[in-house]
Amino acid sequence: MDLTTTSVNMKDFGIELKDVQQAHEHVKRHTKITPVMDFDYFDNKVSCKLYFKCELFQKTGSFKFRGAINSVSKLVEKEAPTDNVTVVTHSSGNHGQAVALAAKLCHVKAHIVMPSNAPTCKVNGVKGYGATVIHCFPSERAREEEASKVIKETNGCFIHSSQSLDVIAGQGTIGLELLEQVADLDAIVAPVGGGGMLSGICIAAKSIKPSIKVYAAEPINADDCARSMKAHKLLPNEKTPDTVADGLRVSVGPVTWPILHKLLDDVIVVSEEEILVRFFLLSFIVATHRPNKNSV
Repeated sequence: MDLTTTSVNMKDFGIELKDVQQAHEHVKRHTKITPVMDFDYFDNKVSCKLYFKCELFQKTGSFKFRGAINSVSKLVEKEAPTDNVTVVTHSSGNHGQAVALAAKLCHVKAHIVMPSNAPTCKVNGVKGYGATVIHCFPSERAREEEASKVIKETNGCFIHSSQSLDVIAGQGTIGLELLEQVADLDAIVAPVGGGGMLSGICIAAKSIKPSIKVYAAEPINADDCARSMKAHKLLPNEKTPDTVADGLRVSVGPVTWPILHKLLDDVIVVSEEEILVRFFLLSFIVATHRPNKNSV
């Protein structure tokens, strides 16, 4: 990346722009540079230009692979030889698939704790990459307790989906790519669950372009980030949220919260109905409208 950057003091967070840039160099042989698309249909509906960073085209079908491969590959470098290396995580699906593939590519074993209500397609995806799946009761506490048990049994290394600095740095490569693909962006909107992707994007985007606005988007049924920002203190969800956005059923954590509290501009909260309506609308538009020729 040869973008001109403006320094922002991020050292208090334990992660800064150089860590994201190093992560990009570290993982680029494994990850894809995902496309940015824009559509006249959406531009005509709003008073601004909209761009969509299509992370569904990333390996395993989500951005999670960026953080997982950065974290697992760095672990393997430290622990070589890898014969006895095992990685462990808990996940409702996307992070589990990402860690499973990262472990496969790095030739280490993976054990993924998944809630009993995880989508079957995601469970099969994890198994398809060769990882061992352990089911548990569908709550954050149960996931954490079962993962701790598996770590003791396997002498494994835990790869958190969002509260790992190596994972955050890997997810932040989205911000690097996006600002290289669309340099004149005014704002970025990204979903927030545990906050790993959003924190990484904040670190990258705010360092490169301090004037840029970064907004979180989350379901009203899982609005811990919005409540935390309003109260200026971390307020995790008291129970597992009931939301169609299954990847956002976790709360912002102690590592990502200071980053978001300092760098996030605002939180957009949406209803379940709005999520479903926009999901089907976006699916329809993408299926029936060609992206603009200047999509990158």
